[in-house]
Amino acid sequence: MMPLADLFVHVFVLVDDALRTGRVPIPHRPGPPPVCAEAEILTIALVRHLLRRPSERAFLAEVRQDWAHYFPHLPVQSEFNRRVRWLWGAFEALRQHLVRQRPEDAWQQVDTTALPVKHPSRVRGPDGWHGPGDLHAGLGRDAAHSEWFYGFRLALRTDLGSRLIRAWGIVPAAVDERAVADALLAGTRPRGLLLDRGFAGQAWKAMQQARGTQVVLTPGRTERRLLPAAVRRPVAVLRNRIETTTGELTERLGLARHGARTFWGLLTRTAATILAHTLLRLRLV
Repeated sequence: MMPLADLFVHVFVLVDDALRTGRVPIPHRPGPPPVCAEAEILTIALVRHLLRRPSERAFLAEVRQDWAHYFPHLPVQSEFNRRVRWLWGAFEALRQHLVRQRPEDAWQQVDTTALPVKHPSRVRGPDGWHGPGDLHAGLGRDAAHSEWFYGFRLALRTDLGSRLIRAWGIVPAAVDERAVADALLAGTRPRGLLLDRGFAGQAWKAMQQARGTQVVLTPGRTERRLLPAAVRRPVAVLRNRIETTTGELTERLGLARHGARTFWGLLTRTAATILAHTLLRLRLV
């Protein structure tokens, strides 16, 4: 990672260029343009995620104290938070612009990971954790940690080789993963998919193969014991690639401790985290 002064400048130039050229559209807001430009707001939010700073309030205080010569008109934290949520789509638009410049891998992976919003013991009934349409928080099983959680799932489609995230979405905690895969695969036909056992289903597998996509399911624990040692290791390495990606998002970049209080805050922080991951994978920062 480059020095913080260079990081601010580098990210600002990247964001500002994308806004000025129209590659990243900004939704219109009524009234006069704000004193603190949209590119500055996006830059600060994105740098915070790149640095894995968990507290937005603390990071804004640091920027206000140490980097006021870069951002002389920084808004108060509540206004900053509202503006970042308003601009969440810019994070995703910039990510899509960056990954479109790289050809997709022939083989890809699709998986989901838990995205908790509160401990299950604190659930007392209907709450405000709901998104567009009928999307709302619920109980789900986190197979990776063998525990129940309350919240959503983060669904990812990634290149098997480069581990670039090609598509993602926030979905219900209890969901048919094959339906999630269909949504993430819309408009693309990879040569092959490496998936876990949650996608097992002969009809779905046959449908994908009819589209020209070979589906390979990673062997379960019992099946792995029966594999020759020479085969077992490569399979584990390939399967662990998407687990590495989810670990980078949730642990290294802090999405597991997102601190969001509403679905739209969660959506914004997820989009910014995935953009930060993309910049790191492309070695742009």
